Amino acid sequence: MSEVGTIGFWRDPLGRPGPDNMAVDSWLLEREEAPILRVYDWRGEWASLGYFGTVAQARATMPGVSLVRRATGGGLVDHRHDRTYTLVLPGGCELAGRRGGESYRVIHSALAEALGEAGMEVRLIEEDAPVESPTCFEKPVAWDLVEGRGRKVAGAGQRRTRKGLLHQGSVMIEEGVDGDAVFASLAGKLAREVKRVNREPSGEELAARIDQFSSRSWVERR
Repeated sequence: MSEVGTIGFWRDPLGRPGPDNMAVDSWLLEREEAPILRVYDWRGEWASLGYFGTVAQARATMPGVSLVRRATGGGLVDHRHDRTYTLVLPGGCELAGRRGGESYRVIHSALAEALGEAGMEVRLIEEDAPVESPTCFEKPVAWDLVEGRGRKVAGAGQRRTRKGLLHQGSVMIEEGVDGDAVFASLAGKLAREVKRVNREPSGEELAARIDQFSSRSWVERR
């Protein structure tokens, strides 16, 4: 399926608070000149809502959980129970230039293969489910992944800028499945070559971005 030549695979070793995780992704989108897949953890109990999400609704849905707003779209995601990854594709990458639905389909097709090889039975759905919910995993949309009974197991939000494509994904990994191995396999399915990298930014590089994602004006903008 290789969509790109070489991709960097960064298993971020630090568990970070919500604003810090969003700041790192923003930093990667701004500076990376080659595709990179970041896999990361959360420090503390966090949920993220999409750029167009309503913060009052999010707080009513998940009371007591810290909230951060993403720069990407999509629904409300509870990060206490998922595994998260970010794919950054610079503007010169062919996959970054595809329409939103098509790039989403390609990435999730590769993820479906990786999960299948790990023993999880999943499939792509081709149209939005007739469900209304602010919660991402209660509302499957086209090219999400679901298990045999139709329960959603993987979704994502995307954002395109002049720099390229930011794809932030969330996966419900079954107990006993090695999530890091799944994401490494995903990288290998998207690219012909995978290089392990470390892109740890300095505190100075992240400071302004953390301030943005932690500010009340950003989180409560809707």
